[in-house]
Amino acid sequence: MILAVDCGNTRIKWALYQPGPYPVGSDMAAARVQQGVLGQAALSTLDAMLAAQPRPSRVIIANVAGAAVEQALRALTDRWGVPVEWLIASTERAGVINRYQQPERLGADRWAALIAARQRQAGPQLVVSAGTALTADMLDAQGVFLGGIITPGLRLMQQSLAAGTAGLPLSPGQYAEWPRDTAEAIATGCLEAACGAIRGMMRRLPSQAQCLITGGDAATLSAQLDIAHQRVDNLVLDGLALLAQAS
Repeated sequence: MILAVDCGNTRIKWALYQPGPYPVGSDMAAARVQQGVLGQAALSTLDAMLAAQPRPSRVIIANVAGAAVEQALRALTDRWGVPVEWLIASTERAGVINRYQQPERLGADRWAALIAARQRQAGPQLVVSAGTALTADMLDAQGVFLGGIITPGLRLMQQSLAAGTAGLPLSPGQYAEWPRDTAEAIATGCLEAACGAIRGMMRRLPSQAQCLITGGDAATLSAQLDIAHQRVDNLVLDGLALLAQAS
């Protein structure tokens, strides 16, 4: 078994995978035995959640949540006595070439998502991850990562408005075609901004490029985005499993 762990800024996602090989274009969901989501404060419960599952033979982790989460995870994995890889982006791996100016500075979660996207399908792609931050990364037809953007996610946009202004509250609002109150105006404006960023990145790619969207806010974006796209759950975890199998 392969245990993949995606430590994001807000949540920790994990999944157990049957070992591959995973053919190009295959549905990684078929290899996923169990999965779950934890808040960072509940990380210590991961050991108990995995107790009823087959013990993993290897673990691969993408961590963008900082040193405290890494320390807690190291304490857990040290007890298991299995090989652990803490993913760091490199110049080339699993058919993807990294053109970041400093390849190792590319977020491990973005790197894993690009690996999974390339395994799913060939051709140019925009890989969007919609979480605490929203990232949109470009792959060309040869699997070269051309670059990408990072912008605040939907919730973070709303929080920044509440923190940076005197009169705009942090309150739940719904998208509206014609926003007529402040909560609607904020929710609609943030969603339109995110969709506009995605559209702008798609314009940089050839017309046949495909758009993949993953992350906690993928469903919200998918409902509003007016360009062709696919919603893909667990793209980062799938990429981690692919990398663990290939190493």
